[in-house]
Amino acid sequence: MTGYVVVAAVVLSGILLVVAAGLARRLFAPRAATPAKVTTYESGVDPVGEGWAQTNVRYFVYAFLYVIFAVDAVFLFPWATVIRDTELGVASLVEMGIFVLVLVIGLGHAGRRGLLRWM
Repeated sequence: MTGYVVVAAVVLSGILLVVAAGLARRLFAPRAATPAKVTTYESGVDPVGEGWAQTNVRYFVYAFLYVIFAVDAVFLFPWATVIRDTELGVASLVEMGIFVLVLVIGLGHAGRRGLLRWM
């Protein structure tokens, strides 16, 4: 039962910390609404014009390629270090095959859209 006591203590301390932070914010945070507080803030740029504008967002491409090229290492390297373990079996190989297939499909999609060109 000592394991449950430790888990309960950690959960209780987490709840107490959240409650204490909320109470501290309520006690110490200023409540006066100034014009600067109610002004829209967007990445340090003052709002100009209308609220709706169509923009060309390209950052999703970088996130997409990051997932394909970097996050796969988080899964593949640990799996590759224990591949010779007999307890992993065929199920592990099938799971990694599906994972790599999804990555290859994403890479093919990026290549088809022309996102992998150097110039």
